[in-house]
Amino acid sequence: MSTEAEQNMAELIERGVARVAGIIAANAPVGWTEAVLVSTEGLFGLNVSGKCMLPGASARRFHLARGFQDLRDVTAAVGTARGWERTRLEIRCWPSGEYSLVASRDVVSRLHGERPGFLAVLDHGYRLSSSGYAQEQGTAGPAGNPDLALARLRAYLKQRADILGRSEALPPPVTEAALADAERRLGRPLPADLRALYLFADGSGDDACGLFGNLSWIPLARLVAANADLREPVWTGWENHWDAVVLDADPPGTVRRCHEHPAWLPFATADDGNYLAVDMSPAHAGHPGQVIQIGRDYYDGPLHVCDSVTSLLARYLDLLDRGAYEVGEDDVDYIDFVEGPCAPGSDPELRSGGIPHAVSPGLQAVLIQTNAPTSPMDLTPLAAAPQLRKLELKRRPVTDLTPIRDLPVESLAIDLHGGDLTPLNGHRYLSSLDLATSATTDLTPLRTAPNLRGLDLSQATVQDLTVLAEFLQLRYLALTGSQWAVLLDEDKVPPSLAAARLAERDTSRAEALSWAERLGLPVGASFVISGTLASDGEIDRTR
Repeated sequence: MSTEAEQNMAELIERGVARVAGIIAANAPVGWTEAVLVSTEGLFGLNVSGKCMLPGASARRFHLARGFQDLRDVTAAVGTARGWERTRLEIRCWPSGEYSLVASRDVVSRLHGERPGFLAVLDHGYRLSSSGYAQEQGTAGPAGNPDLALARLRAYLKQRADILGRSEALPPPVTEAALADAERRLGRPLPADLRALYLFADGSGDDACGLFGNLSWIPLARLVAANADLREPVWTGWENHWDAVVLDADPPGTVRRCHEHPAWLPFATADDGNYLAVDMSPAHAGHPGQVIQIGRDYYDGPLHVCDSVTSLLARYLDLLDRGAYEVGEDDVDYIDFVEGPCAPGSDPELRSGGIPHAVSPGLQAVLIQTNAPTSPMDLTPLAAAPQLRKLELKRRPVTDLTPIRDLPVESLAIDLHGGDLTPLNGHRYLSSLDLATSATTDLTPLRTAPNLRGLDLSQATVQDLTVLAEFLQLRYLALTGSQWAVLLDEDKVPPSLAAARLAERDTSRAEALSWAERLGLPVGASFVISGTLASDGEIDRTR
């Protein structure tokens, strides 16, 4: 970078920081003694937080009303000057008009909530994948019938017109050439029954509200665009993903246990982030072209609706015949189907109380927490839940893990009292373990769990932490400062770690940076400037 370019960048940084400091000072509350603003780069842009110190050591949070572009410019300029991938800004200012900037390489992120501390990402390119990508591919043929689907759509539109007192004018059909181009972009064909519908009309248009239940049938071009938007996994950080589990659909084994998949083709939506989609890569018990629900509200996993668009239309005709609908009267009349509740006992999650003596065979997740002291919990009834994937018993003591030895539990969070980890020896499903203990525990049995990717031992007393160096597939590890010191001093950090958490609520950022540096992250020297906001509007800057 030329000397002139360096000077221009330095002036941009100084002007931007001074403007932000001026905005903070101008909006600070009466009696303030110091203000601190922190800006970090997050998944969706800058994360900004601020607080003003007041007399008596109290503090008041504030939100920056203006100046975001200055923050973005300063972040980009400092990052470019130092070659940093991510930059953290800390701007402090005082009533005297003095201000300072400390910009640092953002190699640690502060965490809050139940898992406080700092997160360090060692491999930004690594992502944990959902189990569904490795599931066995279905071999059944499609259940849809294009001629029958088209006949049912025509009958459905006629019944709707009779109920609403008006016909719904659908857009013209797409051409075979347009379908072929769309399928080329999608990388796979549409199911024959949905394809036939697009050759009848290109979606439901603006007049037909909620043609598929309460969802609108989207045009073909938007189907292609939505698939492109949804096909890539959304990564929101290790703290959300290291122990995440996608539950199975009902019936089991019909839909891959993923949050997204390139073979899921969305064709209807209410523009709320949720979709009806056809699934062209079903799990072993599914059919290509089956209809599923995916999107924002299906974080636990996709929902199986029926085996084809043909069957979906049959369901709607049946609901109309039975009068299981209501007619809304908003800006445009619409039909809202009223379907019955799920069968009793079919809920895949258990969230309250204890584990009953008899559990549903469809139970997939047990998520129970309590702060009240309790007697040890018996896991024996869970042997009757062959689909159990997630078991979270925070602050509920467990003494024997034998009942879950043969269950497909992938995520386990337990408070182990007096028992050992021997039942997990060779457990082929376990992918994450959040362990608290009341006595010293031997980690050796976990070495043979082939899919174990995440460990949180910050609330556990461990016999020998250095055995973790033999966990060659471990990608995430959470420990206290003293536990990390054992591994770092002995050079026994697991070799494949992609992310690490320093599980200390009161650790300072400087201590966290020192820890990250010992893990091998390039921390580097901070970028510091300071100045004074003069009363005449001029800025006296020092570097």
